Amino acid sequence: MQSKKVNTGKPANAYIGATWGAFVIGISSYLIGLWNATIQLNEKGYYLAVLLLALFSAVALQKSVRDREENMPVTNVFLSMCWGAFFAAVSLLIIGLYNAEMMLSEKGFYGISFVLSLFAVVTAQKNVRDVSYYSDDDVLSSRESVEGRDDNDES
Repeated sequence: MQSKKVNTGKPANAYIGATWGAFVIGISSYLIGLWNATIQLNEKGYYLAVLLLALFSAVALQKSVRDREENMPVTNVFLSMCWGAFFAAVSLLIIGLYNAEMMLSEKGFYGISFVLSLFAVVTAQKNVRDVSYYSDDDVLSSRESVEGRDDNDES
């Protein structure tokens, strides 16, 4: 009986697809909700800017934390700025929704879409980095094996 090779590091294609699906669903539902909302244009701009700040800060924060875990240099100032921007974006959304004159179901819709978008963008960034890492590993190991054969052929 053959043993099945299990890859524990590289994300599965199904997981990558589910991540991108969640990202598209989260972003599109948030944006469609904004488009159809009966709020002023400046409020729509506020909620859009909060979403963009949150997405960018979440990706930067995830990358910084992972870089630090992998002993790559990340300054405390940059990491603190990432945490600050992330908490500012989440706080701005919570404060904005708390003070908005919307039905509770609308507020919940924006909150859930926001959280789904954040989860998906962090997971997508992780997947992109993992796939890149394992692709680079495959390229390196194939280069090393080719270089190793050349070295052995000369001796």
